Amino acid sequence: MGGGDFTVTVSRKEVVAAVLPVQEYWLPLSNLDLLLPPVDVGVFFCYKKPHDLTFGSMIGVLKEALAQALVSYYPFGGEVLSNSAGEPELLCNNRGIESKLVPKKKHGVLSVQVTELKCGGVVVACTFDHRIADAYSANMFLVSWAEMAQSKPLSVLPSFRRSLLNARRPGSYDPSLDDMYVPMSALPPPKAPQPGDDLLINRLYYVTGEQLSLLQSLATSKSNSCKRTKLESLSAFLWKMVAKSAVTENANQKICRMGTVVDGRKRLSSGDEVKAAMMASYFGNVLSIPFGKKTINELKEKPLSWVADAIHEYLEGAVTKEHFLGLIDWVEAHRPEPALAKIYSSGSRDGPAFVVSSGQRFPGQGWISGGVCRLWGHTIFHGVGSWVRDANASPVRDGDWVVYMHLSVGQIEWIETEAAHIFRPLSSEYLNLSNSD
Repeated sequence: MGGGDFTVTVSRKEVVAAVLPVQEYWLPLSNLDLLLPPVDVGVFFCYKKPHDLTFGSMIGVLKEALAQALVSYYPFGGEVLSNSAGEPELLCNNRGIESKLVPKKKHGVLSVQVTELKCGGVVVACTFDHRIADAYSANMFLVSWAEMAQSKPLSVLPSFRRSLLNARRPGSYDPSLDDMYVPMSALPPPKAPQPGDDLLINRLYYVTGEQLSLLQSLATSKSNSCKRTKLESLSAFLWKMVAKSAVTENANQKICRMGTVVDGRKRLSSGDEVKAAMMASYFGNVLSIPFGKKTINELKEKPLSWVADAIHEYLEGAVTKEHFLGLIDWVEAHRPEPALAKIYSSGSRDGPAFVVSSGQRFPGQGWISGGVCRLWGHTIFHGVGSWVRDANASPVRDGDWVVYMHLSVGQIEWIETEAAHIFRPLSSEYLNLSNSD
């Protein structure tokens, strides 16, 4: 973990399965769900040894609470199948929870595993199909699961009203969406792996609140009255680092792309309180991934404020109601042809590409800060990772951020050499762990 000193020894694992009354129900995916490829996302929570519960009793509580939570979140008990048009559709049939640190999901939509470590600590881990839920939705489910385990009423009932994301009649969209998303049939054939290709690896770091504030001040130009956000500032710094790590002879021509995941719930509400309440409980994907592209030389040579301004510029067009309504209409115009965010099809051919996402604005101050982590005391650490190059995890100190990176070996080595003062390896010292814990 980024040079940290963790040693994990597994004592035993327990698969958490739930049995629900079977009543088959087909739930269509929304147009925004259809933009997600069939990939899985994992989330895990680490706890110190509980003093008043055995491993068996914890499993019993989790199983019972999971069954209760899945009554409201029944899509997580289903499986994704193809409909007559060849598009993925969700069959809610209670066949998705299967017996098996983060579990590998072989079928269905959700897999859950609890692992007891030899030290007595416990890891609760889930893997879910990204086509069914974004991070906001997964957070809703995990909070509800925790509430059931604590015999509390659900604070939020999920909504599956796909009509909230229906296309307009007639539909319309800005031509810029053709540069942001692409039909799968228009993609070039995937490049076969070559000997010597730079492998992708995972690392965990933390960034102190002081360093974030410093980056924010550097990312806000004196001529700009609008202060750049911490996410824009850290993203700008990372964009420069990835560009600097690129080994190329044509840096004035090669392009480096960076995308940012944007949640559309508040954007689609646009001041409508009734719509805002419905979107706040909506379960599914409500995401867009705009991206910017600059030459490697520009990113290397320009100041951090210039890079942050570039990020702010490409985000401005994607944080509006019209952008998300247009994206829904764009998908409708291309159905049943599957499509993908273009940033995921970029990279390697004409320069590096990566995506940044943030858990800072999820309900409950982020990933279940008020949910599962209160079941047996606060978590030592929790985090989430997926195939995309993004990050969400739990800092120890207020103001710090934990960053999960999924980048190439060369990019990671450059960052750890040139930016060690910003991205510090996550360690047991930082997490306040000792040998006696």
